[in-house]
Amino acid sequence: MESIWRAATFQAPNPEDYAGVEFWSNPERAGWLTKQGDYIRTWRRRWFVLKQGRLLWFKDPVVNRMSVPRGVIPVGNCLTVKGAEDVINKPFAFEISTNQDTVFFIADSEKEKEEWINSIGRSIVQHSRSVTDSEVVDYDNKR
Repeated sequence: MESIWRAATFQAPNPEDYAGVEFWSNPERAGWLTKQGDYIRTWRRRWFVLKQGRLLWFKDPVVNRMSVPRGVIPVGNCLTVKGAEDVINKPFAFEISTNQDTVFFIADSEKEKEEWINSIGRSIVQHSRSVTDSEVVDYDNKR
């Protein structure tokens, strides 16, 4: 949750939020999105990278190992990703929600919006902390 708060208040992300994520190499998805800030509610166009359960954003699309993200959202903490045109009255809008916050984004087209929603949705499922292998109980073998 701290990383979402940092993102919303435009604080630099904690390097621990993206430690071990090689965001500069072979992202699951990358591209331009416009993001609304939570604290200062202006819209800013940023380069987004989805990699290893993290949605990171940068000021420009030249991303290398020395780049520092402007923000990071750990998608495993997210509950939903869905269209939001009706919520914010903007075409190609979508939202990512946790149990405490909602962050809004605008894609450049309907196709890109759907691709981002699908990619982030897959990542949420893959990185969700709701049930991990260590939490699964095998009742057939429990004594």
